[in-house]
Amino acid sequence: MQELVRKLVHLVFGLLVAAMVLIAGQAAATAILATGLLIGVVLVDLLLRGYRIPLFSFLVRHLDRNDRLPGRGALTFAVSALAVVVLFPVTISVPAIVTVAVLDSVTTIAGLRFGKHRIYNGKSWEGTLSGIAVTAIVLLPFLTPAGAAVVAILAGIIELISPVDDNLVIPVAAAVLLAFMPAFLSFAP
Repeated sequence: MQELVRKLVHLVFGLLVAAMVLIAGQAAATAILATGLLIGVVLVDLLLRGYRIPLFSFLVRHLDRNDRLPGRGALTFAVSALAVVVLFPVTISVPAIVTVAVLDSVTTIAGLRFGKHRIYNGKSWEGTLSGIAVTAIVLLPFLTPAGAAVVAILAGIIELISPVDDNLVIPVAAAVLLAFMPAFLSFAP
């Protein structure tokens, strides 16, 4: 149950970040993400020093995976979101952020619920294929059908096999792919 709630929070938070980038634009989104990241690092430092921060301590206690670094998933997501917003235009950064938010959440949720055939690192065909399919559909407002399929498949493969935190790698890989394949883009903010 905790993993389901974690992934739902991941999905909502990720989509809110993508919406903020789309609505606020690159400059404001950069400032907001950088400020949020700085605040997050300060809060993590306080937790590591033994301080209790009312809401933040509650969230880490109930939603975190008991990692050595509290809030690691949120921090890695914020770092990669900031990187793609700084390095790429909104037309690329928004679908890149949507990709990690949707794919990472759906693969885990579908894998927990329907996963029967494990393929790698405890992950299932059912979770991986569900994540790719849902991500491709969600990307259609931003990308051509071919672009949505290619980005979703690339992200699904990365999520499956990457030894590096997928929150760090997926948005950057999606953004780099889209930067080299501008024909995949289909929206302008």
